[in-house]
Amino acid sequence: METGVSVDMLAQIVKSVFITMMGLEVSDCEAPPSSHGERLTSFVHLTGGWNGAVLFECNRHQACLFAGRILSMDPPESVDDDVRDVIGELANMIGGNLKSGMAPGVRLSMPTVMEGNDYDVRVCGSQLLERLAFQCEDGDFFVTVLSTKE
Repeated sequence: METGVSVDMLAQIVKSVFITMMGLEVSDCEAPPSSHGERLTSFVHLTGGWNGAVLFECNRHQACLFAGRILSMDPPESVDDDVRDVIGELANMIGGNLKSGMAPGVRLSMPTVMEGNDYDVRVCGSQLLERLAFQCEDGDFFVTVLSTKE
């Protein structure tokens, strides 16, 4: 990866965030990505010595389960502001850990969360560096790293 962080390092970051924040073991998998169905996508932009974005994507049911785990409460029955905040924070934590392995001066944006059915997320001027699939007892989810020009 151009970021100086290996695919193995990115996978380790995701696994570490999930075990630390939710006590949830995750593993790599070969799940095919889909832009169909109800889902949430959160992302953060990185700018400075390296420019790009980190995206976290899961379905709505998973988002509610993850929120329940992180907030130590029963999972919400539908997506609300708490769920959106948690999904945004997952992208933020993954991006923040990725940033720590980069050159000094890289800044991290506030997270953005999108939700809906059958949508594509495009970051203008970006190229796909990696798209990793993970699985846990709550289902499959995805982490994508994009690179952009300054």
